[in-house]
Amino acid sequence: MRSNQQNNQQANQQTSQQHRSPDPRPALNRVPRVLSIAGSDPSGGAGIQADLKSIAANGGYGMAAITALTAQNTRGVRSVHVPPVGFLKEQLDAVTEDIEIDAVKIGMLGDADVIDTVARWLTRTRPSVVVLDPVMVASSGDRLLPANAEHALRELLRQADLITPNLPELAVLVDEPPARSWDDALAQGKRLAAGSDVRVLVKGGHLDSQDCPDALVSPDGSVHQFRASRVPTHNTHGTGCSLSAGLATVQAQLGDWPASLQRVKAWLQGALEHADELQVGGGHGPVNHFQSLWAHRPPADGEFSGQLWQEIAGVRRDIFGLDFIRALGDGSLHRRHFEYYLAQDALYLNGYSRVLARASALAPTEEEQLFWANSSRQCLLVETELHRNWLGGQLADAAPGPVTKAYLDHLLAASAGGSYAELVAALLPCYWLYADVGATLHDQFRADQPADDGEHPYAAWLTTYADEDFAAATRRAISITDQAARNGSTGERERMRQAFGGSARLELAFFDAPRLYSQ
Repeated sequence: MRSNQQNNQQANQQTSQQHRSPDPRPALNRVPRVLSIAGSDPSGGAGIQADLKSIAANGGYGMAAITALTAQNTRGVRSVHVPPVGFLKEQLDAVTEDIEIDAVKIGMLGDADVIDTVARWLTRTRPSVVVLDPVMVASSGDRLLPANAEHALRELLRQADLITPNLPELAVLVDEPPARSWDDALAQGKRLAAGSDVRVLVKGGHLDSQDCPDALVSPDGSVHQFRASRVPTHNTHGTGCSLSAGLATVQAQLGDWPASLQRVKAWLQGALEHADELQVGGGHGPVNHFQSLWAHRPPADGEFSGQLWQEIAGVRRDIFGLDFIRALGDGSLHRRHFEYYLAQDALYLNGYSRVLARASALAPTEEEQLFWANSSRQCLLVETELHRNWLGGQLADAAPGPVTKAYLDHLLAASAGGSYAELVAALLPCYWLYADVGATLHDQFRADQPADDGEHPYAAWLTTYADEDFAAATRRAISITDQAARNGSTGERERMRQAFGGSARLELAFFDAPRLYSQ
């Protein structure tokens, strides 16, 4: 009669064979229990810290067995300490004896003894999903494993369901130079998948291209390709760790590798797009793992408007780069361009005042009703002032130009079909960008012009930009927008972002219109 030990060994062998079948179907779990076996990053951007965030963000319960301790931050790694492998075994055994594990993500392993310890543990436990991120080569190109450890890691590949090397690591695993094109990377992925009998995620993040392709390559040579746009951010610390941990989690939920990759790529895209908001460290900061969760909470006072202002940083930079703004500030602007701008501004204010009146009608409080009503009245007064002191009778034959019409159509659409929150967000750039441009030009004018110099042709115009009443109205409009964002839903805040961004881009076009359309 066989001993229990023999029965367990046979069961482990059968489980291992089932696990390495061409299309393993793990037992699915709505909240999978996912163990990260990896190194620690005290700055929180990579390693087990990134893994635990990724697991939670993708709907799993995260656990961690630490293979190495690092002293690092967003600028780089200073030192690494590998605890005794006996302690790693104790960690793994302690978790396994108490908790059923649905998926495992393996990251930094450090040396051959650590790899062997993990390999023996996998043989005993055989989790349903194993994702291995073979940490072998730093972004600088430095090799992170000694030769004997690289050999052990190659053997470990066969115990994984999916490996996720970056391109330098993929090149090491196939003993070839790093791929320089996507086709070369795919070819290396196919050779590794076939040679090691393991599914390979080929990642194009290290390629010099406009997009970031990824491909799931199976041992039989079949390929599922996915593409996403490259996110313009230097805050990418821990991207590989986050991707592999997310894949382990979602695969335990879905049991379908292409579907899992599609979901995790969409999540990671958002984490990268919002990475700059974290403002962590002075080097390569982390991705924003919980951006989708945080997007659902009401923003704190000033937070939403601050995000809006940051999101149009490129628009603001482009405005101050316009020839019109530069020439208006130094007095060299051609009179024809200035008169076209004033005429279009007067026509714009006439329509803008009606949109402000609509905001007054929709406002939820009497104080906000009065603010928008007074703003509408002030618009008409400014329009009258333009007629009297600057335009004379020149406006009689003027018609709204293409940009003026587009801007008013944008605001009228927000006032007719949108909510109050969307409307105030659409109105805000006319306050905020004008106040910003005006204050900057006025300060420049004051600095460049002697007190007794009256030769600047637009001196009186620039002085109007320094009006404190307009600055106060701008601050109030910002506050109202923040309050509307706090009261609104997640979807409504997204529509506010779209409305604000659209108005900001039209403000840029409005300042540039005299160059394009004045005769």
